[in-house]
Amino acid sequence: MTPTSQDLWFLPLGGTGEIGMNMNLYGHDGQWLMVDCGVTFPKPGRFSADGTRHHSGEPETQMADPAFISERRQQLAGMIITHAHEDHIGAVPYLWERLRCPIYTTRFTAEVLKRKLAERGLLHQVKLHVVEVEQQCAIGPFMVQWLALTHSIPDANALMIRTPLGNVFHTGDWKLDPDPVAGHGYQPDTFTRLGDEGVLAMVCDSTNATVAGHSVSEGQLYEGLETLVATAVGRVVVTCFGSNIARLVTLAHIAAAHGRYLGLLGRSLHNMHQCARRAGIWPLSAKVVDETHLGYLPPHEVLAVATGSQGEPRTALRRLAAGSHPALELQPGDRIIFSARAIPGNEPAIEGLIEQLRAQQLEVITAEQAALPIHASGHPAQDELRQLYQWVRPQIAIPVHGEAEHMRVHAQLAQQTGVDKALTGRNGDLFMLTPVAGVRRQAVGVGRLGWDKGALVPVE
Repeated sequence: MTPTSQDLWFLPLGGTGEIGMNMNLYGHDGQWLMVDCGVTFPKPGRFSADGTRHHSGEPETQMADPAFISERRQQLAGMIITHAHEDHIGAVPYLWERLRCPIYTTRFTAEVLKRKLAERGLLHQVKLHVVEVEQQCAIGPFMVQWLALTHSIPDANALMIRTPLGNVFHTGDWKLDPDPVAGHGYQPDTFTRLGDEGVLAMVCDSTNATVAGHSVSEGQLYEGLETLVATAVGRVVVTCFGSNIARLVTLAHIAAAHGRYLGLLGRSLHNMHQCARRAGIWPLSAKVVDETHLGYLPPHEVLAVATGSQGEPRTALRRLAAGSHPALELQPGDRIIFSARAIPGNEPAIEGLIEQLRAQQLEVITAEQAALPIHASGHPAQDELRQLYQWVRPQIAIPVHGEAEHMRVHAQLAQQTGVDKALTGRNGDLFMLTPVAGVRRQAVGVGRLGWDKGALVPVE
């Protein structure tokens, strides 16, 4: 199955009909372009109450099976990574040997990817192209332009993919955040210009399509987090997703304003902080101290950020709860703030962790209990989706990055904003954009691979 010069195709191998494990292909004139290459984790119920994995027999790290495109590797012109979240970037080191194509991404994402490749001894084998926002680059028959959008990680980008047959706007993960705190913002006229140029199809994030209103801005979280830090009498430990550089910057500024020292507890936090510094997006005003200093400071001078917001085993917060962290020991009256919401399936682990913390007379405050916002989603709610469709004005809407209900609601919303046609499907469906728009159901076999004992194995 090879696209001709008269074909423009979209083919998702992962991430459509599910959230996570993103792997998308665009086909035109005999070649394919891959957008994102991510991982996911087993379902159902990721963690039990003690933070250990449920023993389903499945590998803990899973990804889309790239068999369709690896069998046509000579037709793969390149791979683009839109941002550095694991469900978009995490499978690259595992699948590199099967794909072996040039990779294109922007600076912060490249820093994260280089670290991952180096851990597997692949850094000097991969042809990695670092591009700038607004840059245009020819990748095979596709002319690709990187466009700034905001998300819960810096350097997230949408793509305008231009071909002689029409243009496709691929959003990646996004939200319309007027104050993203770290990384680039966005400009409405970037997208209205696309609409003026003409967009055949918009392939768009559906994660929060069932959520009314507008997502909370990262900038709105300062007040809520500051209030909780300012009223604490002992140590404060905040747990959040390690990739959320904006949250870390906010906490660094709050620490400085209240005479506390910010320390990072957990490998992923240190890695992301270092990548942000190398990419030039960590502000000099956001000071971080060595974590080994925290245990020697008076309690009222400590503000730590710890991994483990999802109750995972062996994370910093789990070790703090068990009294086994080498850098810091908590005492009754210290305050723990969950600046994150539960990923579905992780609720038992989080509840078990909170019970363990409270049993030690530690004060625990979750995002649901806080009087002011202390967590913000990285995905667009319905008002943002409507706004982007009104700016871009595509002929065809293709909802992705969501389960069936998310995509169904998304498709309805797109048509309500004036889009002529909405096409929904799932992994393995071939979305034909030209010469006639339509979907060939299950045109390609799809599946999962898992990383188990140093090898890729099929996951049933």
